[in-house]
Amino acid sequence: MTTPARARALPSSVRLAATVGMLVSALVLGACAAESTGAESPTATPGGAASPEPTPTVTAEAPPMAVQPLRGTQVSPETIAGPALAAKIDNHVGARPQVGLDHTDIVFEELVEGGLTRYVAVWFSDVPAEIGPVRSIRPMDPDIVSPFGGLIAYSGGQQRFVDMMLNAPVHNAIHGGADDQFMYRTRSKAAPHNVIVRAPELRAAYADIPPPAQQFAYSQRPQTASAAAYGNPAAGLDLFFSAKEGRTWLWDAGSGRYLRSQNGAPDMDSAGGQLAATNVVALSVSIDWTYGDIPKTVMVGSGPAWVATGGKVVQVTWTKTSRDAPIQLTNAYGTPVYLAPGNTWVELVPNARGGSVTVV
Repeated sequence: MTTPARARALPSSVRLAATVGMLVSALVLGACAAESTGAESPTATPGGAASPEPTPTVTAEAPPMAVQPLRGTQVSPETIAGPALAAKIDNHVGARPQVGLDHTDIVFEELVEGGLTRYVAVWFSDVPAEIGPVRSIRPMDPDIVSPFGGLIAYSGGQQRFVDMMLNAPVHNAIHGGADDQFMYRTRSKAAPHNVIVRAPELRAAYADIPPPAQQFAYSQRPQTASAAAYGNPAAGLDLFFSAKEGRTWLWDAGSGRYLRSQNGAPDMDSAGGQLAATNVVALSVSIDWTYGDIPKTVMVGSGPAWVATGGKVVQVTWTKTSRDAPIQLTNAYGTPVYLAPGNTWVELVPNARGGSVTVV
């Protein structure tokens, strides 16, 4: 044991070393105590509970969307599947009201013999249980349906016209043929205006046929469609296919669509509503009379057209470069004309023999 007197006798260098050693030991012990405390006790709240770890904010991404090719609406990509279904629809007074026209994506109205009209109607986004009545094919129909691919349903026709359609890139579903199981004659109408097609069953039988290509350019919103944005305000369109067959499309602001009339009377669908369209496109077309009294609308070519959307009308140019090419609509500068998202009626109005287009 070192006495105080002896300690005072130690050299100053020894006393300094001892003092430093004690200071280092104290620092080491303090650090260990702090480390131990930090490991065992998280930062405490005033109430004594541990502060929870912050939860990261997760922002859900919107699912990818695609353009519905025959309506221009935004849809989930998986809904764009299976073939388009076109059909030659009767427009004789005995066929009205037709079945399923209120569900169509695109309808073409064409001149046939006697100054009357028939339709080539196309369904893809909204296929009803039944469509019809279907009638026989005409020589311009391959040029109309080829860009859609898919299926065409009809009741037959002259063999030369049927051969034209058989050579088109579509599946022919002909009443009385291999697909007759999907057709029947309804008792609610008299023959020949009564052949009805079970549309979903027919499409399901050919579900491996790819969906149609987009036919027109579409705006994302109705108000940015070309006619709505740049056209002239107008009530609608008056059309004549012949001296005795008139059609009228009038803008209905309440529904945001055009309502259709035939020969001065509202054109009704089988559900009891008036047929309507978001876009009405009237093409001025030539007629080829090579087939005698059966007119052939000349589809491959170009000419003036009128587009009605959103209560306005704009005059444009239509062009179709081949049987398989879609109809292109361009303005005076050669740029594409955009339709509003929704259904479209295309009126193929003859440019002679009583045919006319009037903006009203």
